[in-house]
Amino acid sequence: MPELRTLRQFVAVAEELHFSRAAQRLHMTQPPLSLAIRGLERELGADLFQRTQRRVGLSPAGAALLPQARRLLAEAEALPRLVQAAAAGLAGQLRLAFVSSIAYGPLPGWLSSFRETHADVALQLREATLDVQLAAFDADEIDAGFVLHAPGAAPPGFAAWAALQEPLVLAMPQGHPAAALRRPGFARIAAEPLLIFPRPIAPSLYDAVLGFYRAHGATPHIAQEAIQMQTLVNLVSSGMGLAWVPASVMQLQRPGVVYRSLAGGALQCETSLVWREPAPPVVQRFVGHVVGLVRAQQRQSSSLKRSERR
Repeated sequence: MPELRTLRQFVAVAEELHFSRAAQRLHMTQPPLSLAIRGLERELGADLFQRTQRRVGLSPAGAALLPQARRLLAEAEALPRLVQAAAAGLAGQLRLAFVSSIAYGPLPGWLSSFRETHADVALQLREATLDVQLAAFDADEIDAGFVLHAPGAAPPGFAAWAALQEPLVLAMPQGHPAAALRRPGFARIAAEPLLIFPRPIAPSLYDAVLGFYRAHGATPHIAQEAIQMQTLVNLVSSGMGLAWVPASVMQLQRPGVVYRSLAGGALQCETSLVWREPAPPVVQRFVGHVVGLVRAQQRQSSSLKRSERR
């Protein structure tokens, strides 16, 4: 592989087609430039220039080399910027996993704005439940992930930031008697077949749902388990039972399904952004971006509420 300095010398001569002018452009004398070009020709095994006493022209080999030499030089010049951008988290790859529920909520907007402000970061997205994400972290297949859990129960061993807290709502068949009520009481649904996610994919939230039933003196009748929230909603539409889902999932409209909040207070769930320390710069950038967006939205919401009270 020719040295970059020699390639620069070749490009100067190829563009000037005059050794003296090329030497002046390179701030050197002509004899060492001529020696360098001769050495490059020996190294590559071909004449790069056709020389006469009157003119210098590119040979076919030189014409083939010129665009490649320019490309290599341009890439070499870009390397410091690329390395500095990667060190600052402005370039590289972010492997991000997420639970399906947040995809119905703010995640698409967060990703869109991150792409706009970090165009040189390649996003590799993967929908995955908590158990799958934990295995992917251990296998170094993802850098960060959005996971669903009970409030304050983010998985241990990770840096975590609570990105979204929301109530669980009931997805129920439209023809269910309690669906006619805006906020049905627990007694109306306590004995109904329950459709729920398997415990391994969100153990703290699963336990919170079962604990909620026990606190009301009831034992849930689990009719079916399903991994994806959209699958639970589809099962509700078929009349198989009721399902507790994060409020974000209300964006998923299915014929024959209605969503209702429970009277007397609802279960809450939390979605956290988790990653392992020390975090790569690109992960730090993404975390900072999402935190900034959420806090800006919170400030805006607080400002609107103050204005309404005046």
